[in-house]
Amino acid sequence: MPEHNAPTPTPITPTNPTAPTAPHPRYLALFRIPEFRAVFLAHLCSLLGTVVSEIALTVLVFALTGSPFLSALAFALGLLPYLLGGTLLAGLADRYPARRVLVGCDLVCAACVAVMALPVTPVAGLLALRVVLALVAPVFAGTRMATLGDILGDGEAFVLGRSLLRIVSQTALLGGYGVGGLLLVLVPPRGALLVTLATFLGSATLLRLGTRRRPARARTAAGGLVRDSLSGVRAVLALRGPRLALLLFWLPPAFAVVPEGLAAPYAASLGVGGAGLGLLLAAISAGMITGELLAGTLLTPAARARLALPLAALGTLPLALCLLRPGYLPLLALLFVTGASAAYTLGLDRWFVDSVPVELRGRAMTVQTAGLMTAQGLGTALAGAVAERLDPHLVVAGAGLLGTVCCLPLALAARRARRVPDARGPKDETGLTTI
Repeated sequence: MPEHNAPTPTPITPTNPTAPTAPHPRYLALFRIPEFRAVFLAHLCSLLGTVVSEIALTVLVFALTGSPFLSALAFALGLLPYLLGGTLLAGLADRYPARRVLVGCDLVCAACVAVMALPVTPVAGLLALRVVLALVAPVFAGTRMATLGDILGDGEAFVLGRSLLRIVSQTALLGGYGVGGLLLVLVPPRGALLVTLATFLGSATLLRLGTRRRPARARTAAGGLVRDSLSGVRAVLALRGPRLALLLFWLPPAFAVVPEGLAAPYAASLGVGGAGLGLLLAAISAGMITGELLAGTLLTPAARARLALPLAALGTLPLALCLLRPGYLPLLALLFVTGASAAYTLGLDRWFVDSVPVELRGRAMTVQTAGLMTAQGLGTALAGAVAERLDPHLVVAGAGLLGTVCCLPLALAARRARRVPDARGPKDETGLTTI
Protein backbone atom coordinates (compact mmCIF):
# COMPACT_ATOMS: atom_id res chain seq x y z
CA MET A 1 0.00 0.00 0.00
CA PRO A 2 1.46 3.40 -0.91
CA GLU A 3 1.99 5.66 2.05
CA HIS A 4 -0.19 8.74 2.34
CA ASN A 5 1.58 12.08 2.69
CA ALA A 6 -0.47 14.90 4.16
CA PRO A 7 0.43 18.47 3.17
CA THR A 8 3.01 20.19 5.31
CA PRO A 9 1.32 22.85 7.48
CA THR A 10 2.80 26.19 8.35
CA PRO A 11 4.29 25.74 11.83
CA ILE A 12 2.75 27.96 14.47
CA THR A 13 5.86 29.06 16.31
CA PRO A 14 7.12 32.36 17.68
CA THR A 15 10.07 32.17 15.28
CA ASN A 16 7.90 32.02 12.18
CA PRO A 17 6.65 35.55 11.47
CA THR A 18 4.37 34.39 8.66
CA ALA A 19 2.47 31.91 10.79
CA PRO A 20 -1.14 32.86 11.63
CA THR A 21 -0.54 33.43 15.30
CA ALA A 22 -0.57 35.97 18.09
CA PRO A 23 2.68 37.13 19.80
CA HIS A 24 2.80 33.63 21.28
CA PRO A 25 0.63 30.67 20.26
CA ARG A 26 -2.61 29.75 21.98
CA TYR A 27 -4.28 26.39 22.42
CA LEU A 28 -6.94 26.97 19.77
CA ALA A 29 -4.31 28.00 17.21
CA LEU A 30 -2.89 24.48 17.32
CA PHE A 31 -6.04 23.09 15.73
CA ARG A 32 -5.27 25.01 12.54
CA ILE A 33 -2.62 22.37 11.86
CA PRO A 34 -4.18 19.26 10.21
CA GLU A 35 -1.53 16.89 11.57
CA PHE A 36 -2.05 18.09 15.12
CA ARG A 37 -5.80 17.57 14.76
CA ALA A 38 -5.14 13.98 13.71
CA VAL A 39 -2.80 13.36 16.64
CA PHE A 40 -5.24 14.98 19.06
CA LEU A 41 -8.21 12.92 17.86
CA ALA A 42 -6.10 9.76 17.92
CA HIS A 43 -5.15 10.60 21.50
CA LEU A 44 -8.83 10.87 22.41
CA CYS A 45 -9.50 7.48 20.83
CA SER A 46 -6.59 5.87 22.66
CA LEU A 47 -7.68 7.36 25.98
CA LEU A 48 -11.23 6.13 25.56
CA GLY A 49 -10.01 2.68 24.62
CA THR A 50 -7.58 2.49 27.52
CA VAL A 51 -10.11 3.60 30.13
CA VAL A 52 -12.81 1.25 28.87
CA SER A 53 -10.41 -1.70 28.67
CA GLU A 54 -9.14 -1.12 32.23
CA ILE A 55 -12.65 -1.19 33.65
CA ALA A 56 -13.93 -3.99 31.43
CA LEU A 57 -10.94 -6.24 32.07
CA THR A 58 -11.10 -5.74 35.83
CA VAL A 59 -14.82 -6.57 35.87
CA LEU A 60 -14.34 -9.52 33.51
CA VAL A 61 -11.57 -11.10 35.59
CA PHE A 62 -13.62 -10.72 38.76
CA ALA A 63 -16.67 -12.24 37.07
CA LEU A 64 -14.63 -15.24 35.88
CA THR A 65 -12.71 -15.87 39.10
CA GLY A 66 -14.52 -14.16 41.97
CA SER A 67 -11.05 -13.15 43.20
CA PRO A 68 -10.51 -9.55 44.34
CA PHE A 69 -6.75 -10.13 44.13
CA LEU A 70 -6.81 -11.20 40.47
CA SER A 71 -9.19 -8.38 39.66
CA ALA A 72 -6.83 -5.85 41.24
CA LEU A 73 -3.88 -7.53 39.52
CA ALA A 74 -5.57 -7.03 36.15
CA PHE A 75 -5.64 -3.30 36.88
CA ALA A 76 -2.11 -3.12 38.34
CA LEU A 77 -0.60 -4.92 35.35
CA GLY A 78 -1.44 -1.84 33.33
CA LEU A 79 1.20 0.09 35.31
CA LEU A 80 3.88 -2.35 36.46
CA PRO A 81 5.46 -3.19 33.04
CA TYR A 82 5.79 0.49 32.08
CA LEU A 83 9.41 0.74 33.21
CA LEU A 84 10.34 -2.46 31.39
CA GLY A 85 8.74 -1.37 28.13
CA GLY A 86 10.04 2.17 28.40
CA THR A 87 13.60 0.93 28.93
CA LEU A 88 13.95 -2.13 26.70
CA LEU A 89 11.74 -0.99 23.82
CA ALA A 90 12.58 2.74 23.82
CA GLY A 91 14.76 2.32 20.73
CA LEU A 92 11.68 1.75 18.59
CA ALA A 93 10.80 5.44 18.92
CA ASP A 94 13.95 6.55 17.04
CA ARG A 95 14.91 3.40 15.14
CA TYR A 96 11.91 3.43 12.80
CA PRO A 97 9.73 6.16 11.22
CA ALA A 98 7.44 7.60 13.87
CA ARG A 99 4.20 7.04 11.96
CA ARG A 100 5.04 3.38 11.46
CA VAL A 101 5.74 2.97 15.18
CA LEU A 102 2.52 4.73 16.22
CA VAL A 103 0.30 2.79 13.83
CA GLY A 104 2.08 -0.45 14.71
CA CYS A 105 1.53 0.11 18.44
CA ASP A 106 -2.17 0.75 17.86
CA LEU A 107 -2.51 -2.39 15.76
CA VAL A 108 -0.71 -4.51 18.38
CA CYS A 109 -3.08 -3.15 21.03
CA ALA A 110 -6.08 -3.82 18.79
CA ALA A 111 -4.95 -7.41 18.23
CA CYS A 112 -4.51 -7.97 21.97
CA VAL A 113 -7.95 -6.57 22.75
CA ALA A 114 -9.52 -8.68 19.99
CA VAL A 115 -8.14 -11.83 21.61
CA MET A 116 -9.29 -10.61 25.05
CA ALA A 117 -12.83 -10.27 23.71
CA LEU A 118 -12.95 -13.92 22.64
CA PRO A 119 -14.99 -16.09 25.06
CA VAL A 120 -12.35 -18.85 24.92
CA THR A 121 -9.52 -16.66 26.26
CA PRO A 122 -8.60 -17.87 29.79
CA VAL A 123 -7.83 -15.58 32.71
CA ALA A 124 -4.09 -16.22 32.40
CA GLY A 125 -4.31 -15.14 28.77
CA LEU A 126 -6.20 -11.99 29.72
CA LEU A 127 -3.50 -11.04 32.22
CA ALA A 128 -0.68 -11.81 29.77
CA LEU A 129 -2.29 -9.66 27.09
CA ARG A 130 -2.69 -6.89 29.65
CA VAL A 131 1.07 -6.98 30.16
CA VAL A 132 1.63 -6.65 26.40
CA LEU A 133 -0.62 -3.57 26.31
CA ALA A 134 1.38 -2.02 29.15
CA LEU A 135 4.71 -2.77 27.45
CA VAL A 136 3.56 -1.02 24.28
CA ALA A 137 2.04 2.01 26.03
CA PRO A 138 5.25 3.94 26.90
CA VAL A 139 6.65 3.41 23.39
CA PHE A 140 3.45 4.80 21.87
CA ALA A 141 3.29 7.75 24.27
CA GLY A 142 6.96 8.64 23.87
CA THR A 143 6.85 8.41 20.08
CA ARG A 144 3.70 10.53 19.97
CA MET A 145 5.26 13.24 22.13
CA ALA A 146 8.41 13.26 20.01
CA THR A 147 6.24 13.50 16.89
CA LEU A 148 4.68 16.67 18.27
CA GLY A 149 8.11 18.26 17.91
CA ASP A 150 8.16 17.27 14.24
CA ILE A 151 4.67 18.70 13.69
CA LEU A 152 4.77 21.83 15.85
CA GLY A 153 8.48 22.62 15.96
CA ASP A 154 10.58 22.96 19.09
CA GLY A 155 9.09 26.23 20.31
CA GLU A 156 6.08 27.26 22.36
CA ALA A 157 3.61 25.53 20.06
CA PHE A 158 5.23 22.23 21.09
CA VAL A 159 4.92 23.16 24.76
CA LEU A 160 1.23 23.95 24.38
CA GLY A 161 0.65 20.81 22.33
CA ARG A 162 2.09 18.61 25.07
CA SER A 163 0.11 20.56 27.64
CA LEU A 164 -3.13 20.05 25.73
CA LEU A 165 -2.62 16.29 25.57
CA ARG A 166 -1.95 16.23 29.33
CA ILE A 167 -5.12 18.25 29.97
CA VAL A 168 -7.15 15.77 27.92
CA SER A 169 -5.60 12.89 29.87
CA GLN A 170 -6.51 14.44 33.22
CA THR A 171 -10.02 15.18 31.98
CA ALA A 172 -10.34 11.53 31.03
CA LEU A 173 -9.39 10.57 34.58
CA LEU A 174 -12.16 12.81 35.91
CA GLY A 175 -14.93 11.56 33.63
CA GLY A 176 -13.66 8.55 31.76
CA TYR A 177 -14.18 5.94 34.42
CA GLY A 178 -17.74 7.09 34.95
CA VAL A 179 -18.43 6.76 31.23
CA GLY A 180 -16.79 3.34 31.21
CA GLY A 181 -18.89 2.22 34.16
CA LEU A 182 -22.04 3.39 32.39
CA LEU A 183 -21.02 1.46 29.29
CA LEU A 184 -20.77 -1.73 31.35
CA VAL A 185 -24.37 -1.21 32.46
CA LEU A 186 -25.39 -1.38 28.80
CA VAL A 187 -23.08 -4.12 27.48
CA PRO A 188 -21.15 -7.05 29.02
CA PRO A 189 -17.38 -6.71 29.61
CA ARG A 190 -16.40 -8.51 26.42
CA GLY A 191 -18.75 -6.24 24.48
CA ALA A 192 -17.04 -3.23 26.06
CA LEU A 193 -13.71 -4.63 24.89
CA LEU A 194 -15.04 -4.49 21.34
CA VAL A 195 -15.50 -0.74 21.86
CA THR A 196 -11.83 -0.60 22.85
CA LEU A 197 -10.92 -2.53 19.71
CA ALA A 198 -12.76 0.05 17.61
CA THR A 199 -10.99 2.96 19.33
CA PHE A 200 -7.52 1.51 18.72
CA LEU A 201 -8.35 0.88 15.07
CA GLY A 202 -9.72 4.41 14.82
CA SER A 203 -6.53 5.83 16.32
CA ALA A 204 -4.39 3.83 13.87
CA THR A 205 -6.47 5.09 10.93
CA LEU A 206 -6.21 8.72 12.04
CA LEU A 207 -2.45 8.51 12.46
CA ARG A 208 -1.93 6.62 9.19
CA LEU A 209 -4.00 9.00 7.07
CA GLY A 210 -3.61 12.24 8.99
CA THR A 211 0.15 12.46 9.57
CA ARG A 212 3.10 12.63 7.19
CA ARG A 213 5.69 9.95 6.76
CA ARG A 214 9.00 11.11 8.23
CA PRO A 215 12.31 9.26 8.32
CA ALA A 216 13.63 7.65 11.47
CA ARG A 217 15.42 10.06 13.81
CA ALA A 218 18.42 7.83 14.46
CA ARG A 219 20.76 7.58 11.47
CA THR A 220 22.08 4.18 12.44
CA ALA A 221 20.48 1.28 14.23
CA ALA A 222 23.45 -1.01 14.84
CA GLY A 223 22.86 -4.01 17.06
CA GLY A 224 19.65 -5.39 18.47
CA LEU A 225 16.66 -3.43 19.67
CA VAL A 226 17.31 -3.97 23.38
CA ARG A 227 20.96 -2.92 23.06
CA ASP A 228 19.96 0.12 21.02
CA SER A 229 17.29 1.03 23.58
CA LEU A 230 19.61 0.71 26.55
CA SER A 231 22.40 2.66 24.85
CA GLY A 232 19.92 5.42 24.03
CA VAL A 233 18.68 5.56 27.60
CA ARG A 234 22.27 5.77 28.85
CA ALA A 235 23.02 8.53 26.35
CA VAL A 236 20.02 10.56 27.51
CA LEU A 237 20.86 10.12 31.18
CA ALA A 238 24.52 11.01 30.54
CA LEU A 239 23.48 14.55 29.60
CA ARG A 240 23.12 16.74 32.67
CA GLY A 241 20.26 18.86 31.34
CA PRO A 242 17.95 16.01 30.32
CA ARG A 243 18.84 14.08 33.47
CA LEU A 244 17.81 16.95 35.73
CA ALA A 245 14.68 17.58 33.67
CA LEU A 246 13.65 13.93 33.92
CA LEU A 247 14.05 13.95 37.69
CA LEU A 248 11.92 17.11 37.87
CA PHE A 249 9.29 15.43 35.71
CA TRP A 250 9.25 12.36 37.97
CA LEU A 251 9.76 13.39 41.59
CA PRO A 252 7.04 16.02 42.22
CA PRO A 253 4.25 13.74 40.87
CA ALA A 254 5.61 10.81 42.91
CA PHE A 255 4.82 12.79 46.08
CA ALA A 256 1.75 14.64 44.80
CA VAL A 257 0.00 11.36 43.96
CA VAL A 258 0.06 10.20 47.61
CA PRO A 259 -3.32 11.80 48.56
CA GLU A 260 -4.98 9.99 45.66
CA GLY A 261 -3.51 6.66 46.74
CA LEU A 262 -4.75 7.23 50.30
CA ALA A 263 -8.07 8.83 49.34
CA ALA A 264 -10.21 5.96 50.63
CA PRO A 265 -8.74 5.76 54.17
CA TYR A 266 -8.45 9.57 54.34
CA ALA A 267 -12.12 9.96 53.41
CA ALA A 268 -13.05 7.35 56.00
CA SER A 269 -11.10 9.21 58.70
CA LEU A 270 -13.04 12.38 57.83
CA GLY A 271 -16.37 10.58 57.87
CA VAL A 272 -17.32 11.54 54.30
CA GLY A 273 -19.17 9.15 52.03
CA GLY A 274 -18.65 7.95 48.50
CA ALA A 275 -19.32 11.38 46.98
CA GLY A 276 -16.74 12.92 49.29
CA LEU A 277 -14.23 10.26 48.28
CA GLY A 278 -14.88 11.04 44.62
CA LEU A 279 -14.16 14.73 45.16
CA LEU A 280 -10.93 13.90 46.98
CA LEU A 281 -9.84 11.82 44.01
CA ALA A 282 -10.83 14.55 41.56
CA ALA A 283 -9.31 17.55 43.38
CA ILE A 284 -5.70 17.14 42.25
CA SER A 285 -6.69 16.37 38.64
CA ALA A 286 -8.99 19.41 38.61
CA GLY A 287 -6.12 21.55 39.90
CA MET A 288 -3.77 20.22 37.24
CA ILE A 289 -6.24 21.00 34.45
CA THR A 290 -6.87 24.50 35.80
CA GLY A 291 -3.19 25.24 36.36
CA GLU A 292 -2.14 24.15 32.89
CA LEU A 293 -4.99 26.00 31.20
CA LEU A 294 -4.26 29.23 33.05
CA ALA A 295 -0.50 29.00 32.53
CA GLY A 296 -0.87 28.17 28.86
CA THR A 297 -3.48 30.86 28.23
CA LEU A 298 -2.52 33.79 30.46
CA LEU A 299 1.25 33.55 30.85
CA THR A 300 3.92 34.37 28.31
CA PRO A 301 6.61 31.77 27.57
CA ALA A 302 9.09 33.81 29.61
CA ALA A 303 6.75 33.90 32.61
CA ARG A 304 6.19 30.14 32.41
CA ALA A 305 9.95 29.59 32.34
CA ARG A 306 10.43 31.83 35.39
CA LEU A 307 7.77 29.97 37.37
CA ALA A 308 8.83 26.45 36.42
CA LEU A 309 11.50 25.87 39.05
CA PRO A 310 9.69 27.50 42.00
CA LEU A 311 6.54 25.48 41.27
CA ALA A 312 8.51 22.26 40.88
CA ALA A 313 10.41 22.87 44.12
CA LEU A 314 7.49 23.98 46.29
CA GLY A 315 4.48 22.38 44.63
CA THR A 316 4.01 19.64 47.22
CA LEU A 317 4.52 21.96 50.20
CA PRO A 318 0.76 22.68 50.66
CA LEU A 319 0.30 19.01 51.53
CA ALA A 320 2.42 19.58 54.65
CA LEU A 321 -0.52 21.53 56.11
CA CYS A 322 -2.34 18.23 56.45
CA LEU A 323 -0.31 17.91 59.63
CA LEU A 324 -2.87 20.34 61.13
CA ARG A 325 -5.73 17.92 60.31
CA PRO A 326 -7.70 20.33 58.10
CA GLY A 327 -11.39 19.78 57.56
CA TYR A 328 -12.84 18.39 54.37
CA LEU A 329 -13.21 21.64 52.41
CA PRO A 330 -9.76 23.02 53.36
CA LEU A 331 -8.30 19.66 52.38
CA LEU A 332 -9.92 19.89 48.95
CA ALA A 333 -8.39 23.35 48.54
CA LEU A 334 -4.92 22.06 49.48
CA LEU A 335 -5.20 19.22 46.97
CA PHE A 336 -6.41 21.59 44.26
CA VAL A 337 -3.48 23.97 44.83
CA THR A 338 -1.04 21.04 44.78
CA GLY A 339 -2.48 19.90 41.46
CA ALA A 340 -2.29 23.41 40.00
CA SER A 341 1.46 23.50 40.68
CA ALA A 342 1.85 20.93 37.88
CA ALA A 343 1.82 23.94 35.55
CA TYR A 344 5.60 23.88 36.05
CA THR A 345 5.75 21.23 33.32
CA LEU A 346 5.03 23.85 30.63
CA GLY A 347 8.29 25.60 31.41
CA LEU A 348 10.14 22.32 31.84
CA ASP A 349 8.94 20.92 28.50
CA ARG A 350 10.80 23.58 26.54
CA TRP A 351 14.04 22.95 28.38
CA PHE A 352 13.72 19.19 27.93
CA VAL A 353 13.12 19.22 24.18
CA ASP A 354 15.88 21.79 23.63
CA SER A 355 18.42 19.83 25.65
CA VAL A 356 17.90 16.43 23.98
CA PRO A 357 19.62 15.69 20.64
CA VAL A 358 17.11 15.05 17.86
CA GLU A 359 18.33 11.48 17.28
CA LEU A 360 17.57 10.64 20.94
CA ARG A 361 14.30 12.51 21.26
CA GLY A 362 11.98 9.52 20.85
CA ARG A 363 13.85 7.48 23.43
CA ALA A 364 13.99 10.45 25.80
CA MET A 365 10.22 10.96 25.60
CA THR A 366 9.62 7.24 26.09
CA VAL A 367 11.84 7.16 29.17
CA GLN A 368 10.10 10.26 30.53
CA THR A 369 6.68 8.62 30.18
CA ALA A 370 7.78 5.29 31.65
CA GLY A 371 9.60 6.94 34.55
CA LEU A 372 6.61 9.11 35.39
CA MET A 373 4.23 6.16 35.61
CA THR A 374 6.76 4.15 37.61
CA ALA A 375 7.43 7.00 40.03
CA GLN A 376 3.72 7.50 40.66
CA GLY A 377 3.22 3.78 41.18
CA LEU A 378 6.11 3.57 43.64
CA GLY A 379 4.94 6.68 45.46
CA THR A 380 1.46 5.25 45.88
CA ALA A 381 2.74 1.85 47.01
CA LEU A 382 5.20 3.28 49.55
CA ALA A 383 2.56 5.63 50.93
CA GLY A 384 0.18 2.72 51.33
CA ALA A 385 2.81 0.75 53.22
CA VAL A 386 3.53 3.65 55.58
CA ALA A 387 -0.21 4.22 56.08
CA GLU A 388 -0.41 0.75 57.62
CA ARG A 389 1.32 2.29 60.65
CA LEU A 390 0.42 6.00 60.53
CA ASP A 391 -2.78 7.98 60.08
CA PRO A 392 -3.44 9.07 56.47
CA HIS A 393 -3.13 12.78 57.25
CA LEU A 394 0.37 12.21 58.66
CA VAL A 395 1.46 10.26 55.58
CA VAL A 396 0.14 12.97 53.24
CA ALA A 397 1.83 15.69 55.29
CA GLY A 398 5.08 13.72 55.26
CA ALA A 399 4.85 13.37 51.48
CA GLY A 400 4.48 17.14 51.18
CA LEU A 401 7.53 17.83 53.34
CA LEU A 402 9.69 15.10 51.85
CA GLY A 403 8.72 16.17 48.34
CA THR A 404 9.93 19.69 49.05
CA VAL A 405 13.16 18.42 50.60
CA CYS A 406 13.86 16.27 47.52
CA CYS A 407 12.72 18.70 44.82
CA LEU A 408 14.28 21.91 46.12
CA PRO A 409 17.90 20.74 45.60
CA LEU A 410 16.95 19.49 42.13
CA ALA A 411 15.51 22.87 41.22
CA LEU A 412 18.65 24.60 42.47
CA ALA A 413 20.79 22.20 40.42
CA ALA A 414 18.68 23.00 37.35
CA ARG A 415 19.26 26.69 37.94
CA ARG A 416 23.01 26.11 38.09
CA ALA A 417 22.85 23.98 34.93
CA ARG A 418 21.77 27.07 33.02
CA ARG A 419 25.03 28.75 33.95
CA VAL A 420 27.20 25.71 33.18
CA PRO A 421 25.95 24.31 29.84
CA ASP A 422 26.47 20.64 29.01
CA ALA A 423 28.89 20.56 26.09
CA ARG A 424 27.36 17.31 24.82
CA GLY A 425 23.88 18.76 24.52
CA PRO A 426 22.52 20.65 21.52
CA LYS A 427 21.64 23.81 23.45
CA ASP A 428 23.48 26.11 25.82
CA GLU A 429 20.39 27.51 27.49
CA THR A 430 17.83 25.87 29.70
CA GLY A 431 15.35 28.70 29.65
CA LEU A 432 14.75 28.18 33.37
CA THR A 433 15.87 31.36 35.02
CA THR A 434 14.83 31.76 38.61
CA ILE A 435 13.85 30.07 41.81
